[in-house]
Amino acid sequence: MTGSTVAIVDWSHLLEDFLDNLGVTFEAFRGEMTGGWMFGYVEALLSAGCRPVLFCVSARVPRVSRFEHAPTGATICVLPAPASYLRARRRIPNPYAASLAEAAGDLRGPGRLRAAFLKELSPYLATPLRALARELRREGCGVVLCQDYEHARFDACVLLGRLTRLQVYATFQGGNWQLSRFEHPLRPLSLRACSGLIVGSGVEANRLRQRYGVPAGKIARIFNPIDLRIWPPATPAERDLARQALGIPREARVAAWHGRVDLHRKGLDVLVAAWREVRRARPGRDLRLLLLGTGRDAGALRSLLGGDPEIHWRDEYVNDREAIRRHLLAADVYAFPSRNEGFPVGPVEAMACGLPVVAADAPGVRDILEDAVGTVVSVGDAGAFARELGRLLDDPDLSAGLGARSRRRVEERFSHESVGRELKTFLTGGPR
Repeated sequence: MTGSTVAIVDWSHLLEDFLDNLGVTFEAFRGEMTGGWMFGYVEALLSAGCRPVLFCVSARVPRVSRFEHAPTGATICVLPAPASYLRARRRIPNPYAASLAEAAGDLRGPGRLRAAFLKELSPYLATPLRALARELRREGCGVVLCQDYEHARFDACVLLGRLTRLQVYATFQGGNWQLSRFEHPLRPLSLRACSGLIVGSGVEANRLRQRYGVPAGKIARIFNPIDLRIWPPATPAERDLARQALGIPREARVAAWHGRVDLHRKGLDVLVAAWREVRRARPGRDLRLLLLGTGRDAGALRSLLGGDPEIHWRDEYVNDREAIRRHLLAADVYAFPSRNEGFPVGPVEAMACGLPVVAADAPGVRDILEDAVGTVVSVGDAGAFARELGRLLDDPDLSAGLGARSRRRVEERFSHESVGRELKTFLTGGPR
């Protein structure tokens, strides 16, 4: 597969839906953004000698536009959104919503029926199949790799693969719900017709077999990659400097979290409740919680925090990996309270920096921590989360030992090179 071109296809209806939610411009996306699923896979494939091309759809380009991703040199091909989708989007402003009222407002009569139909159809209108087929040929792509198979774009790409004889694969990044009723009959067909599925979580691999009857040979257990050069563990001097920059005393014990502020899905309500319990059980101790990130629920989180001076929250999307690393280096323990994930990157970044992890039992978490580099508690259980977080904050030797094991695990299973080799092997196996 050396020299092969792999199309990486974003699942979002529109690229700006993803970027606007983070407050990131397209210029910053192509000029600065690194990491995450998209660019982690780009770099892993590059390390294996492949040429990745990232395909996205946008309502903000009048024609097919190509850009270079400055940090990696990869091509980003942005396709204009189909006119049919844009017409539907005018009636359905929020096509990702779970209910019709959230998607289109409070409608009555025939308008409600039309809107209900468009809500179900719009995910399938979002992919410009003809333009995508043309640009895949132009780029010489032999393999299509979709971001997430539990989305309509995967179904569309599988159809395109059957028509053009391209191999179509997909990964799992947390989309275990369906936006459209059309997905219910179409998804089993797509999963049977695709070339293969890349899944990090053992729970999800079992779900694929049990719900959809996907054979084990069609599923590759491959983790999301991470650039270990960006996430080295802290030296004592670096830790002190990180704390000075954040205004945190050297002797304090610190827990950290970073990510998108989605209060329920990311379990931030659980984390805040657990943290307050940790503090109540340890009066007089200097304990700090660091939060980094923003999102649609930033206002709700601000109300929940209530101005607590020992919770330090940087309410913005931070693309600077050195700033994120500095945030992690200041901590002793990493907290990961998510209720729902695909295969989370945040804990892996923390482990690479040498932190032990206390995590809720979201999909993928046990696979990451499978050799006891941290502690897993029941989803939504603030009391159990507080007990385990407090245990590691109370015992510096225990947390340091687990942190060293965390780093070793990331080196063995999550590096660009190791994931790139696994991807290359799986993607060269042909249709399954």
